[in-house]
Parts: sequence; C-alpha cells; structure tokens
Amino acid sequence: MSGSSNNETTVQKLLIDKPSDFRFHAAYLVYSDAWDKASSEEVKKQLNDIVAALSKNEIDHQTFYEKMRQYRVEFNPEHYTGREWTRIETQRKRDWRKKEERTARNARYRK
Repeated sequence: MSGSSNNETTVQKLLIDKPSDFRFHAAYLVYSDAWDKASSEEVKKQLNDIVAALSKNEIDHQTFYEKMRQYRVEFNPEHYTGREWTRIETQRKRDWRKKEERTARNARYRK
C-alpha cells in the first residue's frame, strides 16, 4: 500500500436529500454545509451517521439539531457568541409604519 492504513477510507457524502419534505431538506442543507467544511474523515463519518439516523426516523429533528450544533459552532463561529445567542430585535408592524411615516414626513420638510 502507498503509506495509508486500512482504517483510512474516504467517507462519501450521503445523497439522501428529500426536497419534497421541507423539514428534512432544511436539515440536509445544514448537514451538507457542515460536511463540506469538515476537516477530518472521522467528523464526516459522524455527520453521515447523524443525518442517516434522521432519514431513518431513528432521531427527531430536535435531536438532529442538538447533535449538529457542535459542528455548526465549530465551522461557523461568527454566528454564535459563546453560549448566548444574538438577540434579534423586533417591532410591531404598526410601530414600524409610524416610524417610517415620521421619517418620511421629516425628510419632506427638511428640504
């Protein structure tokens, strides 16, 4: 053999996407992104095991995302701030419209 051991086999990405099943398709995209960024064959194998378990209904979607979280944090640290999630500020549509009207009114009269 040319220097590689028998234990090192190339792990192939699983092509089991189900575009007609929105929840599975979204989960598969998460898997695919993490798989593409994986640094080792061991990580790729673990990712394959997780998505395969989801496709066979051995785990639910919540469990899938819990297991995938460590790989997503590892490969996309800019989306996570430690243990805290970034807060998304929202406002009611009515409040947004009032603010937009006020801004437009002020812009008209500043000319």
